[in-house]
Amino acid sequence: MDDLLWAWLKICLGLVVLVGGGELLVRGASRLAAAARISPLVIGLTVVAFGTSAPELAVSVQAAFAGSADLAIGNVVGSNIFNVLFILGLSALIVPLVVSSQLIRWDVPVMIAASLLFLAFSFDGTINRPEGAVLFTGAVIYTWWCIRQSRKESRVVQDEFAQEWPEAGDGTRIRVSYLLLIVAGLILLGGGSRLLIEGSVAVAESFGVSELVIGLTIVAAGTSLPEVVTSLVAAMRGERDIAVGNVVGSNIFNILCVLGLSSLVAPAGIAVSSTALKLDIPVMITVAAACLPIFLTGHLISRWEGGLFFFYYLAYTTYMVLNATSNELSHTLRDVMLAFVLPLTAITLGVTVWRNFRHDASTAKA
Repeated sequence: MDDLLWAWLKICLGLVVLVGGGELLVRGASRLAAAARISPLVIGLTVVAFGTSAPELAVSVQAAFAGSADLAIGNVVGSNIFNVLFILGLSALIVPLVVSSQLIRWDVPVMIAASLLFLAFSFDGTINRPEGAVLFTGAVIYTWWCIRQSRKESRVVQDEFAQEWPEAGDGTRIRVSYLLLIVAGLILLGGGSRLLIEGSVAVAESFGVSELVIGLTIVAAGTSLPEVVTSLVAAMRGERDIAVGNVVGSNIFNILCVLGLSSLVAPAGIAVSSTALKLDIPVMITVAAACLPIFLTGHLISRWEGGLFFFYYLAYTTYMVLNATSNELSHTLRDVMLAFVLPLTAITLGVTVWRNFRHDASTAKA
């Protein structure tokens, strides 16, 4: 069989196995937690958010061990960009998404802060083990905080999460079956990530593109499939907090847990390429920061804002592909985006936020 065809088959098979492993892990862990009488809200904010990030964790850890630093970095950065622009954009196009006040007050700022910390650690070209330990400690603290905050949530929000993850059955035999689901999920994640990395490296070498580009596009989109399914289904069901919270929570876990743990297991840490430092990480930070003004406009992601997110993902991916193939159109696209599209978007969002605050102020006076 042709080597390139075999590499693509490895990628496709690896993605299928990763998604299956993530699904088994989420199902087993959430039901085991429910059987242990952990509240559904805590399960949604911690177990499921971590579970949907499990493919990213498996791929990045394997890539760190294999010495494919660009693939590990590209996977995290690309997944975070994909989660906001593609998943939230597509979900909001289906139905406008209501954003809870907790996400605006706490979770989105945490996502932005984690992204900025990632950038600060990357300036010397490497995320070393002590820095990885700081990131991973942040994941532990964030998980503890989620559990603490869940006790203060309203009954409406708790009922919403309870509907998504109903209480599981009890009994030793049932709990053992949930543990077996978790073990099976972890095994599939390990095998799927190995196949995906081997195929991705082979494709990158065949086409002469960098592992970073493969990680930012194919691998990032593939490992984000659990988030795609979770958020789209939640949006169609009208479950307001799950659709948005899953994306924001997963982005936080991707940086703090996935990148932190990958840096800890890699003997010399994870090298960060100058390309990622100059372009892709700033794009990730910009995307995270863009959530705040959009979420503030009436606590709603409208269809036009969802369309804006989706458009930017298509533009970013197109630029990545054109630039990787040394197509001169990449420079034209970059110039158009920087000179016209981005400034116009910033002005539009600024005006929208200003009008929203004026409306709120006038309402409060009345």
